[in-house]
Amino acid sequence: MDPIQRVSSREVYRNNWMTVREDAIRRPDGSEGIYAVVDKPTCAVVIPFDGARFHLVEQFRYPLGRRRWEFPMGTAPDRADVPAPELAARELREETGLIAGSMVDLGHTDLASGISSQRGRVFLATDLTQGEAQREIEEQDMRTAWFDRDEFEKMIASGDITDAQTLAAYTLLLLRERS
Repeated sequence: MDPIQRVSSREVYRNNWMTVREDAIRRPDGSEGIYAVVDKPTCAVVIPFDGARFHLVEQFRYPLGRRRWEFPMGTAPDRADVPAPELAARELREETGLIAGSMVDLGHTDLASGISSQRGRVFLATDLTQGEAQREIEEQDMRTAWFDRDEFEKMIASGDITDAQTLAAYTLLLLRERS
């Protein structure tokens, strides 16, 4: 039995990328409360790696009010449920134009488990071929660049890379490399 039981649920907002619901809940001691939950489909996070360098994207993140470097990532439009390997390949191609000859599943992440049901799947993309990016309208200001591992880690240490999914994906890659 779950320690918190959902008593009722109502959708309070919906757009092409997410829904927000408010759940009335009952705790184990019988007290009641509410949770606001952001529901989004699984996202794919892709680590494009040529053996020495990582390919990152930089874009303006409106909620933060600043530009951020991160690994390519995203969800399918209209909250579609797309198989994670297919989604990863699509996000990589859309944002960078890269096509991976190999896509290895590194594991799962939870994006913001205190407020969202969204999970992530992390993929290592290698054997890369450059093609044309096919960005969505929201990505029109996106830039891309290659960074060697030392530069990438310095960007993390300096606070130039702060995206939680990028940091989690890199951790999964490091664990894979050590095993």
